[in-house]
Amino acid sequence: MIRLCAPEELAEGQSRGFSLPGTRVLAVRRAGRVYAYENRCPHRNTPLEWQADRFLDQSGTLIQCASHGALFSIETGECVSGPCVGQELNLIPCEENAQGIWVDP
Repeated sequence: MIRLCAPEELAEGQSRGFSLPGTRVLAVRRAGRVYAYENRCPHRNTPLEWQADRFLDQSGTLIQCASHGALFSIETGECVSGPCVGQELNLIPCEENAQGIWVDP
């Protein structure tokens, strides 16, 4: 497992990006739970953020691709709107404890 950050460094309703050897990861905290995905849109294989650590739409309830506006469920990674409807972000196993937020890419 690779440590992304301390738990308090990812606040409720926030997203952050991380560069790991061989992959880029995005993490989002929603309803107290952390979700982690590969930072890659399934439509064009491009990074999702439009600015550093900015992965969410204006409502803060969906992950949004900056390239073409596709919207993805935070909880499932499924594309719910845009050119890749029905496709999904690649889920990365994630755990959280007092020492940090951990992923297994």
